Amino acid sequence: MQYTLLKAKLHHARVTHSELEYEGSCAIDGKLLDTAGIREYEQIHIYNLANGERFTTYAIRAEDNSGIISVNGAAAHKANPGDRVIIAAYAVLNQHELANFQPTLVYLNEHNRITHCRNAIPVQVA
Repeated sequence: MQYTLLKAKLHHARVTHSELEYEGSCAIDGKLLDTAGIREYEQIHIYNLANGERFTTYAIRAEDNSGIISVNGAAAHKANPGDRVIIAAYAVLNQHELANFQPTLVYLNEHNRITHCRNAIPVQVA
């Protein structure tokens, strides 16, 4: 059996650009990609907190330490500069890989700078 699990996320990234005519899908600050373990051209899911849009695209590398989160091409219709988004990547694991698996969760401030990282989401309580 195989399981699809959250591999990595950039939590509360802020969209800096929305480029309809730019080739590529979502340019992400290279340092953020490296910290999260998201590879260039890897499939990502973007969840827009401003408008509820949820869409699938792929990551391309933006300049390291630039803070860039640019939603490009057709996806530019789904996010505007200033929108807060969650960018997630998933992995398919087999039963044996599950035992040692931990996601990489990267939390960002309003300038797309890393505030902290975790490997688990806190338990939600009533």
